[in-house]
Amino acid sequence: MMQKLRCIAIDDEPLALELLEDNIRQIPFLELVASCHNAFEAMDVLHQEQVDLLFLDIQMPGITGVQFLKSLQTPTAPLVIFITAYEQFALEGFELNVVDYLLKPVAFERFLKAANKAHDLQKLRQTAPVTEQATHFFVNANYALVKIKFNEILYIEGLKDYVKIYLNSAKHPVITRMTLKGIELKLPDPFFMRVHKSFIVSFDKIQSIRNLKIQIGESTIPVGEQYVDEFMKMIGENP
Repeated sequence: MMQKLRCIAIDDEPLALELLEDNIRQIPFLELVASCHNAFEAMDVLHQEQVDLLFLDIQMPGITGVQFLKSLQTPTAPLVIFITAYEQFALEGFELNVVDYLLKPVAFERFLKAANKAHDLQKLRQTAPVTEQATHFFVNANYALVKIKFNEILYIEGLKDYVKIYLNSAKHPVITRMTLKGIELKLPDPFFMRVHKSFIVSFDKIQSIRNLKIQIGESTIPVGEQYVDEFMKMIGENP
């Protein structure tokens, strides 16, 4: 049985988005996770869901498909198929290693060929080792995609559907709409750890620990009771 590719359809034109959704649903190995009208909506979905493949329009308000794709250039980023009415972006698309470049209106046979190519590439991804280590990720904040470098993160605080990311390079935290669990999945082990239901810390930024309270700069972060044993093991102390 073919493993399904989890997909997002992204297009600011309602009719084009409907046609795209219909094509995806006709292919057994594709699973439609979400439909989005712009890159910001798609970014929110990527924060919450595992996504393997993006069907991405180029000319969209705010952030174009090309700009959005450039923000996702990491080894674990989803595969991308451009679907657009404009031929002039084809070269740039292929330079960005998109799976395929489809011109509207897209015949179903052509759509299926592109989907099969994505499926084959995903199988190769799953068997090939990742040789490049990601150094950053992007979040949606203040109507822009903001780059967050792993080595600049001090700690992260969760506030219901939002998180505050405290950086050593910024006076104020970056605030973005996502869950603490969602951002935890983006962080490389073992450099970060959840130490409380509301906090993730960067291990190399810890200055001291006293009475199960972590000091990072001027901030004091408590270690939650359910995280104590694992935390003490990570720092080399028996609980």
